[in-house]
Amino acid sequence: MVLPARVPDLSALDVVVSVARQGSMSAAAREQNLSQQAISARVHAVERELGVVLFRRSPSGTELTPEGVAVLEWASGLLEAAERFSAGIDSLLGSKRATVTVAASMTVAEYLIPSWALALRRLHPETRIRVQPMNSADVIRDVLAGSVDVGFVEGPHTDSHLDHRAVAHDELVVVTRPDHPWAQAGRAISPAELIRTPLVQREHGSGTRVTFEAALGEAADPLLELTSVAAVKAAVLSSDAPAVLSSLSVAPELADGKLVRIEVSGVAMPRVLRAVWDPNRGLRGPARDLVDLAITRSSSSP
Repeated sequence: MVLPARVPDLSALDVVVSVARQGSMSAAAREQNLSQQAISARVHAVERELGVVLFRRSPSGTELTPEGVAVLEWASGLLEAAERFSAGIDSLLGSKRATVTVAASMTVAEYLIPSWALALRRLHPETRIRVQPMNSADVIRDVLAGSVDVGFVEGPHTDSHLDHRAVAHDELVVVTRPDHPWAQAGRAISPAELIRTPLVQREHGSGTRVTFEAALGEAADPLLELTSVAAVKAAVLSSDAPAVLSSLSVAPELADGKLVRIEVSGVAMPRVLRAVWDPNRGLRGPARDLVDLAITRSSSSP
């Protein structure tokens, strides 16, 4: 197999994903510990290599173009595969440093795990932490297969063969751009109106999709199905389509007015975020400490 010419450097793709997740070059620079100029240069290099424009500047920040949404989706898959490859090589070489491998649902991986992992590193400086983002169904699959030490899921169900523990709470909210008719109306919508409206949705198997369907039943066919939180947000910000997302994931956009929360009459979508692990292997060492830190930090949050 000859590697296709249009496969950018993985570190550059990681920068693209970071800009999409953070919503600005400056925030991505802080996350990546790079200068804003370096971030911009890597993004432009990927754009030149692929022959597409990934982002457009707006007064409210940096937004993905439609082409950028597609590239983000594919790049996320490549980066997840790279993480699995690296973890596998470490396993083959028998790394002397303790490594905890974590599978986490997208919301947990993007918005909670970073602070938990940094706290764990302060507790165990020599511990290596590998986080593999995926949907909740795949988290359960990998924990059952024994390929990760602990998983974090966001759906209402786990698996009867796994032990689990609640670590945090979240809720799903309906969001649109401020110029959407629902936002302009300034009133709650009915469940029926939400159900018959095509939404930008997460894929089947994601905790977000499972929680939404448990609360409202089968809805209209999605306008678009995407496998990352950042891609869903980008699609909503660049279109007139609503979406249902974690309140954790849209808090910055709600605060700065890029998105508006739409109330649904008589409907609430709270959910429990859980750690899951194989009872036969148990929860030991850094993996146990990570779960304890997650609970402590979540309980101390306002």
